[in-house]
Amino acid sequence: MMKKQELKGVLPVFQMPYDDRENIDFSILEKEIDWLYENECGGIVFALASEILRLTEIERKKVVEKICKFNNDRGCVIVSVGGESTFQAIDFSKHAQDSGADAVMAIPPISNSCPEEQVKRYYEDILSSIQIPLVVQDASGYLGNSMSIELQSNLFNDFPERILFKPESNPIGPRLSELRDATNGNAPIFEGSGGISLVDSFKRGIKGTMPGSDLIDIIVALWKALQEGNNSRIYNISFPLSSFISILTSLDAFLTIEKYILVKRGIFKNNIVRKPCNYKLDPETISEVDLIFSKLIEAIDSDDE
Repeated sequence: MMKKQELKGVLPVFQMPYDDRENIDFSILEKEIDWLYENECGGIVFALASEILRLTEIERKKVVEKICKFNNDRGCVIVSVGGESTFQAIDFSKHAQDSGADAVMAIPPISNSCPEEQVKRYYEDILSSIQIPLVVQDASGYLGNSMSIELQSNLFNDFPERILFKPESNPIGPRLSELRDATNGNAPIFEGSGGISLVDSFKRGIKGTMPGSDLIDIIVALWKALQEGNNSRIYNISFPLSSFISILTSLDAFLTIEKYILVKRGIFKNNIVRKPCNYKLDPETISEVDLIFSKLIEAIDSDDE
């Protein structure tokens, strides 16, 4: 198995910056990645919240090549490679590996509900095409169809050294525990709720979290508090964080508000999301976002240890 960097801790899914014509702004992307590492992330992830499904195939591959270069071995690089066909997913997987990614991540095809034996074969074929690990992502909490615990545990039993999981099927906590127990606590599992389920998921034995990039310092502070068992700090951070994430009612809301925060923090020049987009920030939401964001900054700046 090819594995250069360990996959653990806080691994943010970076946002995709665009210029005014919706072309990818690679200079801002590099700045974003530098900023994420300055805030002690353990690696970077190119995934659904990076608008990967809104990019052309040429763009997807160019982004992978660029981020592996920008990463400069400071942490792990995980690349989403899911496709509507196994052929697509294999092509993206090989390219990610050849570009220097440490692991790939894949959702099943989303245009139709395939029988589970075909979904299992889809993942097996991806694994057979590469040597690096694979994160199995069940994103059915907001996209696609749920995968059974049996399917996921069978995959882990067949490839115990190369399979990791990012379960996002509802209810997240109980499903996570079911997967943990079905794999005898051996499967590396990552949380992907943006932070709203991080405290609960940590108690269930996750290896790390894959949040958005806008609140990286806040998530890192919460992760450290969880590792230290500092309950006062945990809940001082997690309560406003949960309020913040509750505003993100759809993927497009998530993208728009994350980019708004990145502009507010001086990382992005704009909060453009590639069209069509089904969400628009209104003044009342902006006011609430600003208020909760200020509470989050206060929470991580407070010394309550």
